[in-house]
Amino acid sequence: MTKTRTERDSLGEVLVPASAYYGAQTQRALENFPVSGLRFPRRFIGALGMIKGEAATVNAELGAIDTDLAAPIGQAANEVAAGNLDDQFPLDIFQTGSGTSTNMNANEVIANRAIEILGGEMGSKTPVHPNDDVNAGQSSNDVIPTAIHVAAYGAVTEDLIPALGHLEEALDRKAHEFDAIVKIGRTHLQDAVPIRLGQEFSGYAKQINNGIARLIAVQPRLAELALGGTAVGTGLNAHPEFAVGVIDRLAVRTRHPFVPAPNKFEAMAAKDAAVECSGALKTIAVSLTKIANDVRWLGSGPRCGIGEITLPSLQPGSSIMPGKVNPVIPESVLMVATQVLGNDVTISAGGMSGNFELNVMMPVIAYNLLQSVEILANSSRLLADLCVSGLQANAQRCEALVEESLAMVTALAPVIGYDRAAEIAKQAFATGRTVRELCSEKGVLPLDELERVLDARAQTEGGAG
Repeated sequence: MTKTRTERDSLGEVLVPASAYYGAQTQRALENFPVSGLRFPRRFIGALGMIKGEAATVNAELGAIDTDLAAPIGQAANEVAAGNLDDQFPLDIFQTGSGTSTNMNANEVIANRAIEILGGEMGSKTPVHPNDDVNAGQSSNDVIPTAIHVAAYGAVTEDLIPALGHLEEALDRKAHEFDAIVKIGRTHLQDAVPIRLGQEFSGYAKQINNGIARLIAVQPRLAELALGGTAVGTGLNAHPEFAVGVIDRLAVRTRHPFVPAPNKFEAMAAKDAAVECSGALKTIAVSLTKIANDVRWLGSGPRCGIGEITLPSLQPGSSIMPGKVNPVIPESVLMVATQVLGNDVTISAGGMSGNFELNVMMPVIAYNLLQSVEILANSSRLLADLCVSGLQANAQRCEALVEESLAMVTALAPVIGYDRAAEIAKQAFATGRTVRELCSEKGVLPLDELERVLDARAQTEGGAG
């Protein structure tokens, strides 16, 4: 039988596992919300630890808590920030919409760990009280949105933007490597005029470059922190210098330009910055879908598909068809993109749930936003390293498809007219012959001029490279 200890909160006594650092309020929430098994991501718990640690230092400097408590609270909070106490954060994300349960989870864990450091009895709330000391100058209503922004800013800046940059570089390298390969373009899934394979890949690289720019554009709003608003944005029970002091320390600690939100009422009642960030993530997911789909189609075959490129062989593709190899990385990316699109719907709906002075879907916003950042970052690196970097162009296949394409008549239209060119295309399709063969046979143009007009490489150089 698990040993327990008795703790008290404002509603009465609660039995808590004797070894747990969390306390009564966490235990109540654990029993009240056995919903999904989904937990707050590591970055979010880390952000809570940083906030609580810097708050203790500033509160001690301002005389809001006993100066002797700052060090043990700070040590405990740093352990939370580092991930040493992650098993003490068991609460489901589907809980109270303010995240109060998780804020108190952090307060209790840090308080009890600090008490242990000081040689006291866990659960006694002496000499460190979870509300009066660890939560001094704070409310769940400003701590949770602050943690969302701190975690999201860090994840976007440290994980996703570098991963996208890595993918952009891989795509750009292929754009240069494939620049000499002329292939047939396709619009409406039908043959179109020639394009260079490198030009196609340059478009993919630019999509990722634009995605990075979109993330950079949202960073200033993510850098605005709600801390200091306490319950409804007015700052009740917080020292006037508390929030600025903590946020300045967070900025130094993380090396990110965090600033106090210019309007605490907006920062707490709305989650527009999170929704904006999710919109950028959704756009990146759409870009990755385009790239991953194109890559797997261009590599389809190997003999009965398009087959213009060859993807790296990573694993057997079938339990029944020997030798089959599938485009597993692009397919993984497509599933990630689909998840991010779904997360965006959840975040958008959550963002609409600001009632008067508080948004009440912050836990689910936090979870989905951070998950989107994490899986996009991971899949972008996998796409770069396990797929794009190993792509090979099938030059002969590209050349053959260009020569067979009926769209080659497009270059003839300005010379012989649209109607005559269309007639040649129809004849080529009906007879199975190439446009070049028919034009040569019919003497449509002198041979040297015909070769010039039907030069596929020249047809790719009319626009921006």
